[in-house]
Amino acid sequence: MKLKKFGSTEQRVYGLAAPIVTELGYLVWDIRFEKEGASWYLRIFIDSETKTISINDCEKVTGPISDMLDEEDPIAQSYILEISSAGLERDLIRESHFDACLDSVVRARLIRPMEGLKEVVGTLTAWDKEKVTIRTESEEMEIPFAALAFVKLYFEFE
Repeated sequence: MKLKKFGSTEQRVYGLAAPIVTELGYLVWDIRFEKEGASWYLRIFIDSETKTISINDCEKVTGPISDMLDEEDPIAQSYILEISSAGLERDLIRESHFDACLDSVVRARLIRPMEGLKEVVGTLTAWDKEKVTIRTESEEMEIPFAALAFVKLYFEFE
C-alpha cells in the first residue's frame, strides 16, 4: 500500500469545495477523481465531527458543490459527481487520514501473513511514511506500508 496524494484535479476541486463544505458544517474527508469503465467520477467524501452523515447531509452538499463546479468548470472532461459519507469503516489512504485516526481502532489487511496473521485489528498508535504501529490486546506491531493491502477504521457491528 502506498500513501496517496491529491492529483492536480483533486487538489483544484478541494480548494474550491472545502470552503463550501465547511460553511455547511461538514468536513471534506477525501476527494477522488477516478475512471471506471468509460466514465469518470468525481467523488467527494464528507464527514462531521458532531454527527453521523446521512443521505440528507449529502443532498445538502450536492447542490452548492454542483453549482460551483458548473460555474468554475475546473474539469475539462465530462464526469459524474458523487457526494457521500466517508463511512464508518473508511479507508485510510492519505497522511491526513492517519493523523486524524491516531488512537482509533483500525483493521489492517496484510498482503502476506506476518507472524501468522493476515489481518490485524487494534489501536493505531503511530505512523510514518514507512510503517504503521498498531497495538493489539497482546502486542504492539510495526507493519511496513509495503506489507499492507489496506488500513480502514474498524467498527464492530452488533
